Amino acid sequence: MRVAALYDIHGNLPALEAVLAEVERERVDAIVVGGDLAAGPPQPREVVALLRSLPNAHCIRGNADRLRDPEYTGDDGLDWLLERLDDDQADWLVELPFSVVLDDTLYVHATPQDDRTIVTELTTDDKLAGLLSEVEQSRIVAGHTHMQLERRVGEKLFVNAGSVGWPYEGGTGAYWAIIGDTVELRRTDYDLERAAELVRASGHPRAEEIAAENILQSAPRAEALAVFGG
Repeated sequence: MRVAALYDIHGNLPALEAVLAEVERERVDAIVVGGDLAAGPPQPREVVALLRSLPNAHCIRGNADRLRDPEYTGDDGLDWLLERLDDDQADWLVELPFSVVLDDTLYVHATPQDDRTIVTELTTDDKLAGLLSEVEQSRIVAGHTHMQLERRVGEKLFVNAGSVGWPYEGGTGAYWAIIGDTVELRRTDYDLERAAELVRASGHPRAEEIAAENILQSAPRAEALAVFGG
């Protein structure tokens, strides 16, 4: 089974459309959309509508999809997002499952325990082994940190598919993965200038910052690692 793993879209419709066009050429058996689908400009409503229309997509919930969680109350970005989603779309995001299993692979947003714990290349083998110790499957695919990763601890393989919408890779584009007999970490180009224009016109409170720092540029991995640690 070949599965396209698309994580951390964050409302970036141009990036998602470019990746889906490539996925269609790959003739995958299924798509897993691994959380943080809509939280960000320019087009969260359209991203949700497109994902819900895909017949072979399994969507799971990320931390930024918990729209009614008290920890997000008062976030101006959340207010902007809720103004653009209808109630049905917001309910759909909140009610997404925590995980999905396809073949011998567990798909989660961050870790098998929760949707916030950080795993990076700096995470120790002991810590990662502990996080994966109760997982029955031999492979775990996640996102959350916006950085691709493939590392093995014992008999378990941990994969981070990267971020379609806001990568922290030091290079622009949309990052995703194909999970099959092997793991293929992918990058897809898309029209960055068009996406940045849409972000600037979105009315998001951080529109200029996001266009400049998350679309037209990608934070270097070293910078992200300094923030996230392991």
